[in-house]
Amino acid sequence: MIPLIATVAAALAALLHVYIFVMESIQWTQPKVWQRFGVADQAAADVTKPMAYNQGFYNLFLAIGVVIGLVLFWTGGADSAAEVAGRTLTLFSLGSMLGAALVLTTSGAKYLRPALIQGTLPLIGFVLFFLA
Repeated sequence: MIPLIATVAAALAALLHVYIFVMESIQWTQPKVWQRFGVADQAAADVTKPMAYNQGFYNLFLAIGVVIGLVLFWTGGADSAAEVAGRTLTLFSLGSMLGAALVLTTSGAKYLRPALIQGTLPLIGFVLFFLA
């Protein structure tokens, strides 16, 4: 049961990071998006677009790591190389998501809510995968 719940949490964390990728790398200059990230105005969104583009791909790559890890974990037999590699990749990717959320908390009090949104599912998935 724990591996299944861990998988759900990890998959939701991956989906969230894909959504963040879409906002940062594709939709960044739309007012509803840059306002959500606390950007002051359209000019600032235009200036920060390359940084957001890069950051979005970082989030996408973490999500891809989780997905590949989950596929390997579930397709490999117990204690197989695929299962171990899948568990390792999933833990690394979730840990990186969690680490990024922790770093975000050091940016100021206004970033606590986004950090909690970004880090809660990876934390749950990481702990449960570690225990599974």
